[in-house]
Amino acid sequence: MADRAYTDAELDAAIAAISDPARLRQAQDVVMRTAPALQRVLAVALDEGGWFDPGHDQAVRDATGRDDPGDRVREVRTLLAEETRLGMLVGVAIGFELAQELGGEPSTPSPGEQTTSPRAGEQTTQED
Repeated sequence: MADRAYTDAELDAAIAAISDPARLRQAQDVVMRTAPALQRVLAVALDEGGWFDPGHDQAVRDATGRDDPGDRVREVRTLLAEETRLGMLVGVAIGFELAQELGGEPSTPSPGEQTTSPRAGEQTTQED
């Protein structure tokens, strides 16, 4: 993770910048070139974090073992959505670390400025 929190304005500006189709294409190109290595890092992070432990295996069995086809589809979709969100959150954490490793650390916010932590969007205020 980054060593500091980001202001809401910084996050909004960064999201707006990468929403530009040319910037998004550029980011996608970088990710595509490094996808195999990033996938390995993500798999290790998920495994070491215990995200796909025996409890997950039981959730898969429960979702796929429903007698009613409609219930089964709903449960599997829910499980897939949860796994996707989890993968995205861990992937973003990896992205923060990769940016830091590459020297892309942004500057520190000024004292008293409202910020959003890279951890789960928690609000913090920098003190003097």
